[in-house]
Amino acid sequence: MQSTSTLLSLSIWLPIAFGIFILAFGRDNNPALVRGVALIGSICSFIVTLPLIKLFDNTAHGMQFVEKHSWIERFNVFYALGIDGISLWLIPLTAFITVIVVIAAWEVIEKQVSQYMGAFLILSGLMIGVFCATDGMLFYVFFEATLIPMYIIVGVWGGPNRVYAAFKFFLYTLMGSLLTLLAIIYLYLKAGHSFDILVWHKLPLPLTTQIMIFCAFLMAFAVKVPMWPVHTWLPDAHVEAPTGGSVVLAAIMLKLGAYGFLRFSLPIAPDASHYMAGFMITLSLIAVIYIGLVALVQKDMKKLVAYSSIAHMGFVTLGFFMFNDMSVQGAIVQMISHGFISGAMFLCIGVLYDRVHSREIADYGGVVNTMPKFAALFVFFSMANCGLPATSGFVGEFMVILGAVQFNFWIGMLAATALIFGAAYSLWMVKRVVFGNITNEHVAHLRDLNKREFFMLGVLAIAVLVMGLYPAPFTDAMQVSVADLLQHVSVPKLTP
Repeated sequence: MQSTSTLLSLSIWLPIAFGIFILAFGRDNNPALVRGVALIGSICSFIVTLPLIKLFDNTAHGMQFVEKHSWIERFNVFYALGIDGISLWLIPLTAFITVIVVIAAWEVIEKQVSQYMGAFLILSGLMIGVFCATDGMLFYVFFEATLIPMYIIVGVWGGPNRVYAAFKFFLYTLMGSLLTLLAIIYLYLKAGHSFDILVWHKLPLPLTTQIMIFCAFLMAFAVKVPMWPVHTWLPDAHVEAPTGGSVVLAAIMLKLGAYGFLRFSLPIAPDASHYMAGFMITLSLIAVIYIGLVALVQKDMKKLVAYSSIAHMGFVTLGFFMFNDMSVQGAIVQMISHGFISGAMFLCIGVLYDRVHSREIADYGGVVNTMPKFAALFVFFSMANCGLPATSGFVGEFMVILGAVQFNFWIGMLAATALIFGAAYSLWMVKRVVFGNITNEHVAHLRDLNKREFFMLGVLAIAVLVMGLYPAPFTDAMQVSVADLLQHVSVPKLTP
């Protein structure tokens, strides 16, 4: 274990502190100052996460940057933090996306600016807390607390049906988490009144108990990912959410559920994970194939990208339950890559919506004639979304498919069909929106990207390209942690 440091606490509480400050002192009669403070807060929060990458020891086993302080002594609850190679890159990704979201809202959000910026900064800190917590109760508090700012973001700044979408999002995710709380309390009692997640990993639980615990965690994490068939809240939430809400929802919040499988389901219930693997792989393949087909028939750009997110996250859960290095590492790479690509796709749709106030594909056509810079970036991100080699979208999916072929050739072949469907719905959307002749007056008068928009999309394009060409820093960091996890899960006892 690395010596105690405060880097993780800074990563969590700095954006929350800035968010609370903006909520307390921000005034709508001076939105420029609020935006400036929010940008400074998000940049500082991102900078604080960078030493984690530099100081992280790729060869070390166990948690690093460990912090542990007594929190609720009576129930033996600790403020305990730590990260390994699985969670390392998710922290700077969260902080980075928050910077992009603040820049994206610069000219777009004109009312209640302080509340909007404050909600995103607080949400950023809470999500980082989920990735850092090594105490079960602390994890649960952070995991549930993320619902509040996102609920407010969708419900206040969303579209015409925002209240319905916000309620549906809140109820789905809250109901899924109630069984998880029961599992956490059971594990706490079983571990001798300890909420330490690492202690839970070592509990000798019989198979029947493991299956019940696995199913309890599945209820929360499957909704959050979201897996088929509990995915229906996501398209509604995306369509109604403001652009920044869609970006954070797709880029980070979906990863909370996927991360939960790696930190809870697999290591705490290893036998049950093997026992339930066929079921999980089936659900993942349905998400990859069926939801890919659903994306093909969408008329709303946001809905199309929302369904594509479900299909891509199906790759993530598929990779987890084939129990080999290649597939699990590929799934984690896919989580990070999807953060960049899906965020960029929703930002591109937001750029068009800000100008035309429509997300309908039929309302566009020939955008390349009036917005050549935007068209180039939109085509690039769409290609990355369908797994073009040399982009980050290719790396994770290719690794998962390789791992799937090692596990079972037919599963690998079914998973590979996602590349075909991904290309179909991505290129079909690009063809109808970007290329062809100008079909309506709105498109004829479009103005190309301004400097702010070009900067935020350009930075994401560089990230997608760099990760696609040189994924080694991402895979090197997670190798030891993934190997340790698989060694722990590898030998199923399957005793009743």
